[in-house]
Amino acid sequence: MPRLLAIDTSTEACSVALLDGTQVFEQFIDAPREHVQRLLPMIDALLVDHHIVLRGLDAIAFGRGPGSFTGLRICLGVVQGLAFGAELPVVPVSTLAALAQSFVSDSIASGSYICAAIDARMDEIYCGWFRVGTDRLVQVMSAEVVCAPEQMPLIETSGAAKYAVGSGWNYRSRMPCTDFAMMDSTQLPHARAIALLGAQALSQGVCLPAEEAQPVYLRNEVAWKKINPTFN
Repeated sequence: MPRLLAIDTSTEACSVALLDGTQVFEQFIDAPREHVQRLLPMIDALLVDHHIVLRGLDAIAFGRGPGSFTGLRICLGVVQGLAFGAELPVVPVSTLAALAQSFVSDSIASGSYICAAIDARMDEIYCGWFRVGTDRLVQVMSAEVVCAPEQMPLIETSGAAKYAVGSGWNYRSRMPCTDFAMMDSTQLPHARAIALLGAQALSQGVCLPAEEAQPVYLRNEVAWKKINPTFN
């Protein structure tokens, strides 16, 4: 397994994780509007606690969105700065996939489906469907969309168990699909999940130089300006 740092600030949560071989270590805090103050100290503490320097990593994985516009900018700015300084590639991971992966537990069978949805504000949700693979990692089963709750896409699940996760499910009374084995609107994405999905992506050759990393907003009117890589 590669050695990865994973970072996510795409929702209210601020989390960082370190994948070192088969072990994953994480710091996670639900701290709305505190990402700027919290993120770098959390990263530093995680690396120091496990006696790892940035240049000893194989890559940095990050939650690329969709999610909070401000949170995504903060995350990508820090990721690019760290990656430039340590000459590391970066691995973008879907926030919705990370949300679904964060929900996976021993009680959820392989072959189950998870609909991950995040409140996008403006009376809309971000959502996507995922399937739990035999390796316990989620697989993408639909395009990620931003839509009104009533327009949530449906997919064929062939009678498999279905789960609903994320803040988008606070609109459950307006959403067309309700026959879920479990629904959790409080679940947030974890950097631990981003580390696991990032390691899989990296093993498949999915990585980018830091300057090519982009957030995924799903709303086309939002533009991203790349940072000046002066962070050390």
